Amino acid sequence: MASSVCINEILTDDEIRLILARLGSDKDKEAFGLVCKKWLYLQSTERKRLAVRAGIHMLRKVAARFSRVVELDLSQSASRSFFPGVIDSDLFVIADGFRCLRVLNLQNCKGITDVGMVEIGHGLSSLQCLDASYCRKLTDRGFSAVAEGCCELKSLHLTGCRFVTDKLLHALSKNCHDLEELGLQGCTNISDSGLTNLVNGCQRIKFLDINKCSNVGDGGVLSVSEACAASLRTLKLLDCDKIGDASIFSLVRFCKNLETLIVGGCRDISDESLKSLAASCKNSLKNLRMDWCSNISDSALSCILNQCVNLEALNIGCCEEVTDAAFQGLGSREIELRLKVLKVSNCPKITVAAIGLLLDKCNSLEYLDVRSCPLITKAGFDEAGLQFPTHCMVNFEGSLSESDVLCLKPLI
Repeated sequence: MASSVCINEILTDDEIRLILARLGSDKDKEAFGLVCKKWLYLQSTERKRLAVRAGIHMLRKVAARFSRVVELDLSQSASRSFFPGVIDSDLFVIADGFRCLRVLNLQNCKGITDVGMVEIGHGLSSLQCLDASYCRKLTDRGFSAVAEGCCELKSLHLTGCRFVTDKLLHALSKNCHDLEELGLQGCTNISDSGLTNLVNGCQRIKFLDINKCSNVGDGGVLSVSEACAASLRTLKLLDCDKIGDASIFSLVRFCKNLETLIVGGCRDISDESLKSLAASCKNSLKNLRMDWCSNISDSALSCILNQCVNLEALNIGCCEEVTDAAFQGLGSREIELRLKVLKVSNCPKITVAAIGLLLDKCNSLEYLDVRSCPLITKAGFDEAGLQFPTHCMVNFEGSLSESDVLCLKPLI
């Protein structure tokens, strides 16, 4: 009889990994690891993504088994965080045991402090993406250590980290020249000078979220627009009450490829700057939020609807001066609107007739918000015989203070 031969004596580790790479489903990959200890080990070392809810002892075992993981998710639910959750000692294990890590999600890990974040900066030199949103104990000290130790950083999200100041922006400018995404929503200690300093060294920024950064004004936006003219695609300025027309005109001058602009609550923005924006970014603009911009009237909205050929989401909620006249020019538009989401909540002068004009030029609508519009009712739609696209949802009811749970496009 022929002598038996073990497959592991014939195939090299690299050849066995090729077998694993050919498996399509997670179920097949799990079955692969059940063949023998060697195959289980190889399966473990090839795992690239992990979501972990474990204490420090289990975390050490996970780090030993999955040593080549590149994406690690330790985020916690904002409403159901377990106690004590992720703490600094866990970050010590991560910094020492996951040396290949490129993506780390720590969102809502409220127990961590600068002590643990400094270890991340010292241990994870290959880190490219960090989300530490709502880690409310963290300050410039911890994040600056990350900026200094993780020079390949491309994405940093710090929403709700209220202790962050311009010092961090200086550290990013000095060390992280490839930064593309920066989320600073609610970081109220950020100022114009900090943004100017930031873009002296970070000129590849594509996404910048400075929503609710109340100390940012036109000077900061001008610096960003000029320095990141070639790269900037998304700019969020919600409730930045120091922002005015000068900011929009700077975007018009420099940022011809802007795709998403949020200026909701920026009450000093007027028709003239938005008409210029519509002309400048007519081919690129996809998402525009300008709710509570009380100076906006029909002339600006008409320009946006008729010139921005790729517009997909538009929010003009609480723009109380807008009337049906803004929609009347759609009849002369040669091509159909690509609009998927439209919010006109609390626009008391808009009627069912305006929605009819819109639908004549738009077959792609997926969501329409008409809450608190006294002249728009379901009965009115039925009486006018309006035909909505098959999968379109219309929201008639609910308080404007409530979350818009039906909305498919939360960014606007």
